[in-house]
Amino acid sequence: MFLEKRAERTYQMQELRKQLLREMCDGDEAKFSEGKHSFEDLRDAELKNLVVDDNHGIIYCYIPKVACTNWKRVMLVLNKSEPYQDPMSIAGDLVHNANMLTQLTSFPRTEIKAKLKHYTKFLFVRDPFVRLISAYRDKFQRHNQYYYHYFARYILRVYGNNTNPPQTVEEAFASGTLPSFYNFIQYLVDPGTESTEPFEPHWRQMHRLCHPCLIQYDFVGHQESLQEDAKQLLSILKLEDAIKFPPSYENMTASTSVLDWFRTVPLEDRRKLYQLYEADFMLFGYSKPDELLDD
Repeated sequence: MFLEKRAERTYQMQELRKQLLREMCDGDEAKFSEGKHSFEDLRDAELKNLVVDDNHGIIYCYIPKVACTNWKRVMLVLNKSEPYQDPMSIAGDLVHNANMLTQLTSFPRTEIKAKLKHYTKFLFVRDPFVRLISAYRDKFQRHNQYYYHYFARYILRVYGNNTNPPQTVEEAFASGTLPSFYNFIQYLVDPGTESTEPFEPHWRQMHRLCHPCLIQYDFVGHQESLQEDAKQLLSILKLEDAIKFPPSYENMTASTSVLDWFRTVPLEDRRKLYQLYEADFMLFGYSKPDELLDD
């Protein structure tokens, strides 16, 4: 009885999420679709986060910092033959290799449209500010030469008052010369940041990666209810007995710590940041964080 009620509650929640998306998109499509009116207006570069499993008729739009490593593991396993191997047996680094999964854009446009019409399409989202904290922790508080070289050094020079940051990530960690969380937020709210190219995908707005007003998703999962949602989705796909979604790990950024992270960020910049990510809050049903935005 308890399990039946829980399943019913999960089902109702899913319907509410999809209903909210439809209502928001119908109400102000221009705001949420960057002026685009239909799928036809999207370039291939804007569809590169959609991956396909033709065996089961599934399309997954992955969003970095929202369980995407584990869902990519699942997609990879499903592309192989049964019995499916344990998704956790696949190295996390391996699944981010672009050649490992089938990109939707590898097909002609007519086929892409047909797949979008007939396949089960899903995405997973997360509280937008928690996602940003997670991106900061992952890319700037760990030894990552790529992100240090292409982003951290620039952020240190422009917002960290450091004219000559260390050349390598090892030197930066040894000397404690790393961008602060506030430096990262300054970088995001600076209108010049996107003047040459869009935000890097780990901090690009979720709706800009997956275009939920132009692509009608069949399932919208939330990181905050990841295990329940994963179970429900695998059940919908009739795969619940064939594959198990990997367990969540303890180190996930918790929404309770958001206030602590933002203590160093002035009110004006918090408000600018909210404006940048407001569409994600609204489309995916996340409450406006008034405790961060009020005087």
